[in-house]
Amino acid sequence: MKINFEKQGGLVPAIIQDASTAKVLMLGYMNEEAYLKTLEVGLVTFFSRSKNRLWTKGEESGNYLKLVDIAVDCDGDAFLVKAQPYGPTCHTGSDTCWNETNGARSIDFLYQLEAVVNQRKQAMNTELSYTAKLFKKGINKIAQKVGEEAVELVIEAKDDNKDLFINEAADLMFHTTVLLAAKGFSWDEVMQVLKDRHR
Repeated sequence: MKINFEKQGGLVPAIIQDASTAKVLMLGYMNEEAYLKTLEVGLVTFFSRSKNRLWTKGEESGNYLKLVDIAVDCDGDAFLVKAQPYGPTCHTGSDTCWNETNGARSIDFLYQLEAVVNQRKQAMNTELSYTAKLFKKGINKIAQKVGEEAVELVIEAKDDNKDLFINEAADLMFHTTVLLAAKGFSWDEVMQVLKDRHR
């Protein structure tokens, strides 16, 4: 069904729902331009009534909402937007704008990490973090670090020190996240391959 932007003065309410947990995260408003930008860039974008301009959720905090699906209600005057949240949705730091816990699993932190890594990539010329410095050294150095961490994980697997083994596994996951970002890929793409293999 086609959305009717004129019905409510050009602004349409958009209910944002976590695509994985189905938890309602927030309510925002979209005009036609915000709707088209959301579709174009894949990040949920609103029309901010207080700023009187388009506003991509997370543009300052890094807590983006990655678009998964968007549906129009039966009257053609409201959106249901399913998204993958990168970090807390509310500006207060809460998972939702109703101060509810989203119930994300620990594995979902990987998406938050991915968002931070991508921020460091964008700011590598001004950022002083380890991640930004790694991006500046280029793809060969990043790939080398992944190889080093993989070897260190294998070495720790031969011993019985749980803490060292888990820490090396974390190092490998982190550096793999950096490598994916450097190549312009995401964990979603890796997960899709795993899902496809599982069928």
